[in-house]
Amino acid sequence: MTSDKNHIQDLAEIRAIMQRSTKFFSLSGLAGVSAGVFALIGAAVVYYQFGFSPDALQYQPDPTLGRKVILTAFGVLIFALGFAAFLSQRKANKSNEALWSSPTRRLLAHVAIPLFSGGLFALIMHFYGYSGFLIPITLIFYGQALVTAGQFTYNDLKLLGVIFILLGLLSVVFVQYSLILWSLGFGLAHIVYGIYMHIKYER
Repeated sequence: MTSDKNHIQDLAEIRAIMQRSTKFFSLSGLAGVSAGVFALIGAAVVYYQFGFSPDALQYQPDPTLGRKVILTAFGVLIFALGFAAFLSQRKANKSNEALWSSPTRRLLAHVAIPLFSGGLFALIMHFYGYSGFLIPITLIFYGQALVTAGQFTYNDLKLLGVIFILLGLLSVVFVQYSLILWSLGFGLAHIVYGIYMHIKYER
């Protein structure tokens, strides 16, 4: 019996080592919480300060407003990525693992495809006067990126990705509520899932 238990333990350790060599596990749940907070701040700024609230898919704000919204979104992205990198590096240090590794590079390479294509698509639609598509596009393509990321890190991200995609589709149908749906996704869903991931994997 003792020998069988040792074999089972050895197999579990081998499996854990193989997973660490193929998947990125330094992603911090607190990074999701911080991203959600920044997203809510950004949504509040574009709504209360700039008055951005699409009521149709062919929504054409003045060029100055469009630039402000895009710059705000870019700022939210920079802060979210910066905090994600910092918190993930801290988690990797605690686990005595390298943050920049082969699994990290594979994750970023695959996630970059939907993120960059979605970002370019959103800018093109905005350029042609369909700024109402900005919110659905960012939700759907980011959701696809999360589903892809779930293959290279925690599987839990796949469900979060599906939630984002559904919110994106709803924002096409209910355009007048699209900013609220965006806030529910990038804000609330990030925070809830970040707390869940932190409790499940980091405590």
